Amino acid sequence: MVAKDTVMLNRVHADDFVLIHMTGMRQSKAEYIRAIADGTLNYYSVEHEEMDIAIKGNTATLTGKSRVTAAVFGGSRSSWRLRLRFTLEKQDGQWRFTSSQASTY
Repeated sequence: MVAKDTVMLNRVHADDFVLIHMTGMRQSKAEYIRAIADGTLNYYSVEHEEMDIAIKGNTATLTGKSRVTAAVFGGSRSSWRLRLRFTLEKQDGQWRFTSSQASTY
């Protein structure tokens, strides 16, 4: 996200990935990656404070707390304490993100 590496973002997110912002807005994989590439979502840094991972067969959840510095949707650069809950699925031997839900803490 910080590097705007759309090739890698496409690789690690499942085709049906959905991001649920802390406002409740939903973005598909294509919308999310396009917003990063075009500067609608600008991520500057991420500092991870906590991560919990639970794996059950070919599915997993990753819940973490991170300090994220970003400028989003035309706003100014700010820092947020975000709790992110990801779901992942093993597809063709590779783990891919299927959803992400953000909230503050």
